[in-house]
Amino acid sequence: MEESLKKRAEVRAMALDTLVDMERSGKLSHLALGDTLMRNQFISRQDRAFYTHLCQGVTERRITLDYMLDHLSRMPMRKCKPLIRNLLRMAAYQILYMEVPDAAACNEAAKLAKKRGFGNLSGFVNGVLRNLVRQKDSIPLPDRENSPIAFLSVKYSMPEWIVSLLRDQYGEEACEQILASFLEVRPLTIRTNLSRISPEGLKQRLTAEEVRVENAPYLPYAFYLYDYNYLGKIPSFRDGLFAVQDVSSMLPVSVADIREDDLILDLCAAPGGKTFHAADRLGPEGKVISRDLTENKIDYIKENQDRMQYNQLVIQQWDALVPDPELFGKADLVLADLPCSGLGIMGRKNDIKYHMNKESLASLVDLQRSILSVAWRYVRPGGQLIYSTCTLNREENLGNFRWIRENTPLMPVSMEERLPRELRGRTGEEGYLQLIPGRDRCDGFFFSKFIRSDS
Repeated sequence: MEESLKKRAEVRAMALDTLVDMERSGKLSHLALGDTLMRNQFISRQDRAFYTHLCQGVTERRITLDYMLDHLSRMPMRKCKPLIRNLLRMAAYQILYMEVPDAAACNEAAKLAKKRGFGNLSGFVNGVLRNLVRQKDSIPLPDRENSPIAFLSVKYSMPEWIVSLLRDQYGEEACEQILASFLEVRPLTIRTNLSRISPEGLKQRLTAEEVRVENAPYLPYAFYLYDYNYLGKIPSFRDGLFAVQDVSSMLPVSVADIREDDLILDLCAAPGGKTFHAADRLGPEGKVISRDLTENKIDYIKENQDRMQYNQLVIQQWDALVPDPELFGKADLVLADLPCSGLGIMGRKNDIKYHMNKESLASLVDLQRSILSVAWRYVRPGGQLIYSTCTLNREENLGNFRWIRENTPLMPVSMEERLPRELRGRTGEEGYLQLIPGRDRCDGFFFSKFIRSDS
């Protein structure tokens, strides 16, 4: 028992280090957690789960946690030292959202403050947390009627500018539905490598590897995974039999008309999900040219390619803003899944909301249109372009859809016959689909299909 408590204290210390590092360096949560777990890959499954839950939970609920703690502390969270601020958040998350005894959360936080050289503040930490234990059910949220944006921001731990944007674009009811969905637990979603194994064969193999598998919605080769330690320990993953990819990200390729010998260009490909999905539908004579901007992103695609073993790929480092005249008019399909604000995937990447700001949205739209002004030139007459993003911001989605239609020789075409039956009837006259978290059983995603009509 004593050894178990000691180990859990070490895991709390790991979590604290990660949270402080993320705040100081701006490192993305999945990278920070991945680095720590790689260095500590021999910790138990339970400790790994506790660490991950604690780090992700504090990140996801940071706005709510700070609001609650500010009600109880004589020192606002923004003025606390980074270590103390994150220690309080971490303990508060255990008290409010985890099945951890209140006394353990308080005591371990005070002990950790002392171990990190803040013995003079351990009483402050303990006092704030004891007050939280006593008052956690009575701290009032902002008044919904008079301050609806502030209310939704605190309740769902979302920056007010994002709440306001979603409320303006989708209405208050849909906005709240979206925000609530971001806080739901999301299983890992995978896509079967159909060039190597059938969906049923993969399901049977994962079950034999003691991983719980469930069918994901919309596509027969998509699954949810549960009850595994980490991906690197699953033999089927190491053998390249599946890729990690949300169903929403699979749909843009699923609606494309791909022939076995097509030439496909994926402009902003990392980490390679759509590249590999497209390759899955090609024969040996087909080719996917998979490009991205930086060496790190290209390395990520290559790493996944080494595991997945598709033979139809050409992987290149290339800036999508720079024209490549040698490819003009030659691609049967261009995949333009462009850099975006990511507001549709905040349920999976819960720190996007802290790295994005209102001012950057306009510059993203400018970037997207600059890339699109080059991208359409690669499409052969009669060929296709799929434009997609993982955001909910209409200017990046519907705004760019209309920009393509009005400024290029590309014309929108229907996706209805290639959509899963559950999603048909929503593309309207203009021929695009916006997937909405909370309404649809996947991340928020936008995609549209165009054909080049000039000769």
